[in-house]
Amino acid sequence: MFDVDGKRRRLTELQGEAGDPALWDDQARAQRVMTELRRLEDDLGRYDAFAQKLADLETLEQLAREENDEDAAVEVAQGVAALEREIAELELRVLLSGEYDHRDGVVTVHAGAGGTDSQDWAEMLQRMLLRWCEHRGFGVDVHDVQHGDEAGIRSATFTVHGDRAYGLLQAERGVHRLVRISPFDSQKRRHTAFASVDVIPVFEAVDDHVEVPEEELRIDTFRSSGPGGQSVNTTDSAVRINHLPTGIVVQCQDQKSQLQNKTVAMNLLKAKLAERARAERQAEIDAVRGEQADVAWGSQIRSYVLHPYQMVKDLRTGHETGNTDAVLDGDLDAFIEAFLQWKARGEQQERVGEGHV
Repeated sequence: MFDVDGKRRRLTELQGEAGDPALWDDQARAQRVMTELRRLEDDLGRYDAFAQKLADLETLEQLAREENDEDAAVEVAQGVAALEREIAELELRVLLSGEYDHRDGVVTVHAGAGGTDSQDWAEMLQRMLLRWCEHRGFGVDVHDVQHGDEAGIRSATFTVHGDRAYGLLQAERGVHRLVRISPFDSQKRRHTAFASVDVIPVFEAVDDHVEVPEEELRIDTFRSSGPGGQSVNTTDSAVRINHLPTGIVVQCQDQKSQLQNKTVAMNLLKAKLAERARAERQAEIDAVRGEQADVAWGSQIRSYVLHPYQMVKDLRTGHETGNTDAVLDGDLDAFIEAFLQWKARGEQQERVGEGHV
């Protein structure tokens, strides 16, 4: 699964390229080479450390048997438990081997059907995702938040920085459904609210080949805003960019200057256009495959039921838990891992069906 031999061969190739002074004549290629080199060194470093620990434990286990040393036997058992956790992490890295999985991710949360409840639910989802990022030690830049009329948010966009952030967060892409007693209903009736999460990879400036002609853009500036009592900018530094051919709109208001906000907004737009192009190419492939493309990623990916019972269930993988508080506080790792395993099984079945395995 980990393809150690293949990774070592590729690492040798990249080390040779990195040692060539002419490499830096092409900055874009040099950046790609160095990024892949660092990733392979990290992967193989983890594997080699694991292999060394395993060898040490095998030696210790043999010693414990020969000398009937109970203390050594306990140490072996503890070491094996630690290695089991490490191999689970290695397996997760194998599952995150897609073309863009190693990149940072841009996350957008949108309120859907359900009025004020959906806007409140969108804010709860945003908090859940931000808490998950905090638990993992990922950095976050919040670019834009559109607050709801009464409560919650209409939308929010933020970039997550961390090892394989996009690969992990793609598990959250889709429609999330909440069932609860509405705090906004004076009769305390049960309501259902929907909100969506979109995730796209961040494309590095040096290899982002998306060209966006100026004539295709409408750029507006406006004054940044926030909820009552929050300090706001006193100049029109926030930037909104409308890509006229596609209707894609991005905006940024978290930077100090209009130029900085425009730069961030343009990067967000290019990422969305690149993802759109990728999706269009995939749609063409799916159209050729016919019905096989309907091995569908359902629009409603997960249900969060807070009343009359408590349950969070992923409708794709079947993974569920009754600890709704923990999930809403960012405990998503089990759901993400179940999704990655489910996705890998689907891809493997597809390859078998095409005769590639």
